[in-house]
Amino acid sequence: MDNINLGWRSLNKGKLTTMLIGFLFLGLTLTAQSSKTAIVGTWLNQEKAAKVEIYQQGEKFFGKIVWLKEPNENGKPKTDIKNPDKSKHNDPIIGLVMLKNFEFDGKSTWENGTIYDARSGKTYSCYLTLQADNTLKVRGYVGISLFGQTSIWTKSN
Repeated sequence: MDNINLGWRSLNKGKLTTMLIGFLFLGLTLTAQSSKTAIVGTWLNQEKAAKVEIYQQGEKFFGKIVWLKEPNENGKPKTDIKNPDKSKHNDPIIGLVMLKNFEFDGKSTWENGTIYDARSGKTYSCYLTLQADNTLKVRGYVGISLFGQTSIWTKSN
C-alpha cells in the first residue's frame, strides 16, 4: 500500500506527502503576505477619537489626521500647540501629517517610519503591521521597539 491510486494516476505516499506540505507552505506564505498598498485608506485609532488617512507618496507611506471626535477646543479648531516648533502652534490638527516615511517590508509590515503624537508634541520611531483580522498594529517606540507602546487601529468606511 505504498501507492495511492487517483484513478488516472497513482502517487507514491512520499510524493503525496511532499506535495501536501508544499501546498500548505505556499498557502501560509500567501496569507502571511500583504499587498504593498493594503494599509492605504482611513483608519480609526484605538481610542476612537481620530481617523487617519494613510496614503502612498512615491515608494513611502504617510498618514494624516482627517477627523477628530472632538475637533474644537474653547470654540475653535484644535491646533498643534504642543509642537516643539513654535511656528507650528497655529497649525490645525485636522490635516496634520502624523505618520511619515514608512517602507513596505514585502510581507505585512511597514517600517522605518515615525509617528507624531500631537497630545505630547513628541515624535517616535514606528512600524505598522497589518494583522490577519484586518486591523493595524501601530507600534511607537524610542530606540528599540521593546521600549514603546502599541495601539490597534481599525479600518474605517
